[in-house]
Amino acid sequence: MLGVCYYPEHWSPDIWADDARRMAALGLKTVRIAEFAWARMEPQAGDYQFGWLDQAIGTLGAAGLGVVLGTPTATPPKWLIDAYPDILPVDPATGAVRKFGSRRHYDFSSADYLRESLRIIGVMLDRYADNPHVIGWQTDNELTCHDTALSGSAAATAAFRDWCRARYGTIDALNAAWGNVFWSMEYGDFDALDLPIQTVCAPNPAHLLAWRRFASDAVARYHGAQVGLIRERAALRQFVTHNFIPYLDTGVDNFAICADIDFASYDSYPLGIADMAMARAPAEHFKPFMRTGLPDLTALNLDQTRGLSKHPYWLMEQQPGPVNWAPHNPRPAPGMVRLWTLQAFAHGAACVSYFRWRQAPFAQEQMHAGLLRPDSEPAEAWAEIEQVIADIAQLDSLATPMQRSDVALIIDTASLYVTQIEQQGAAYDYKRVVYQYYAALRGLGLNVDCVAPDADLSDYTLIVAPALAMPSAAVVSALGRARGLKVFGPRSGGKTAEFHIPDALPPGPLAPLCRVRVRVVETLRRDCPGELHWAGDAFESGIWRETLDVLDDGEAIATYEDGTPAIVRADRSLYIGTLTDDRFLTRMFAAVAADLGLATVTLPADLRITRRGALCFAFNYAAQTQDAPAPDGAHFIIGARSIAPYGVAVWRDAPNQ
Repeated sequence: MLGVCYYPEHWSPDIWADDARRMAALGLKTVRIAEFAWARMEPQAGDYQFGWLDQAIGTLGAAGLGVVLGTPTATPPKWLIDAYPDILPVDPATGAVRKFGSRRHYDFSSADYLRESLRIIGVMLDRYADNPHVIGWQTDNELTCHDTALSGSAAATAAFRDWCRARYGTIDALNAAWGNVFWSMEYGDFDALDLPIQTVCAPNPAHLLAWRRFASDAVARYHGAQVGLIRERAALRQFVTHNFIPYLDTGVDNFAICADIDFASYDSYPLGIADMAMARAPAEHFKPFMRTGLPDLTALNLDQTRGLSKHPYWLMEQQPGPVNWAPHNPRPAPGMVRLWTLQAFAHGAACVSYFRWRQAPFAQEQMHAGLLRPDSEPAEAWAEIEQVIADIAQLDSLATPMQRSDVALIIDTASLYVTQIEQQGAAYDYKRVVYQYYAALRGLGLNVDCVAPDADLSDYTLIVAPALAMPSAAVVSALGRARGLKVFGPRSGGKTAEFHIPDALPPGPLAPLCRVRVRVVETLRRDCPGELHWAGDAFESGIWRETLDVLDDGEAIATYEDGTPAIVRADRSLYIGTLTDDRFLTRMFAAVAADLGLATVTLPADLRITRRGALCFAFNYAAQTQDAPAPDGAHFIIGARSIAPYGVAVWRDAPNQ
């Protein structure tokens, strides 16, 4: 199913019917509207103006389009800010109040904003909960985008103090948990607590961790209140979703935000994200992917969204052309909009909705492409979407839910917090480590499920944790019961729940599984690595390196340049004590997969395959033709063995199916 994001408030009502007709004629089925329209719904307090929205919904519905209504809380109107100035957040770095005039200008700790948010949503529900054209609700828009999870406001300070009271009970318990005896940081009362911001040098890491946890809970509480109200009053046929930015960019526990929604959605902008991710990469590394995006980064974000979602996820926004917000904004290579769309379906999506219908000629996003140019003529992506419509008609297996993969990749919010709070080495970046491990697995043609640490791991053949910084007792127990091979990256088990070094040294509670103890940690410059020796070859060992003791029946299977253990194998676990290079991870996972009986195929960096049901998809990110790694006699449904530049091929796994 395909859809589009539409902003009727941007355009004369005289063209709405023609827009709806053209959407339906193209083959679109859904339209998201109204997520930024609070000031049009309520231009002044209590002055509700819904006639235009009634007309827009009716016009779209009459054309056979299902409407997804956005709650408009990402953009509180000016009159509301003037009435309740505490809605505005405070920049933690500078202490300056963030002003009106853009978006996401609200504080998750503002009681006034929570009340007003629920009020406008309640009014919308009164009007549209039973509307036959409204198929679902999108809450807010891109929660925490633009680094808005954290605020240094008085409201956030008061709420943080209350959160700490509930967590620790007494101020003495808090002081002990945080180690506040260090640097004379002990507090006499919860009311004396400040936020850990704008200090002379590094704040207490346990204080920072508590603040990050509090902020995540505040986002989940605010979002949960919206979902609860919609659940209470919306029609049963109306779903609830939220459109996420990339998981590890939100800064909060997305699994908690997803707890009560029907499915997760994601806003996919492969070129902008690649431009930012490769900002420091040499031109020769970046240029081949400048107009395609990074194959594994796009796929990682899709798989993370699938991992969040109880049911098949949506792309609520899919890039159809140049964007406006990245440092550089090239147009997609010909064929890439089609490729990205089919890639989303291959990774388990149920709907791909393009952002947006028509490019606006005004305001902040006037350089952001749509399916139509500002003159209402089709943009470059139009013909590719027509092709996608024809492609989907051939893929009946898309009705089949994505099956569980053999490989689980643990995505851990706590590890993100730990490595951002205590980076220790300037080159260490948890997001990059996750990406490196994921890319190595995908480069072998393996499907990967991205899961939370407390997910059910019992049926996975291979479980990979690039870092699992502070696993709970329940997570450790579940890992111990899991039959699959566990691969742990460095920093796993490195901290207690309150950010202390474990009494028995890292990996703390994971030591009985891994049969290893970390005696020393060093971090190196990226350009000053040591060596990792494994299977008769030498690889890089750098950025993060741990000196390991091998315990009990553990076995060192790789060493550093000085002969000391670097990787330890024990029964059903593998502990890697260093960050290393892509070449090693690819070879190591290929060997592990072979031992486990998992079929792999070594792929070039610009060709990827994904399996969904009986279908196998191949995506050619290269500017030249490449062959699909299909078996002899494979029945191709889309394309052929020879895949054109930026093209797609789809075949059935078994030739006679």
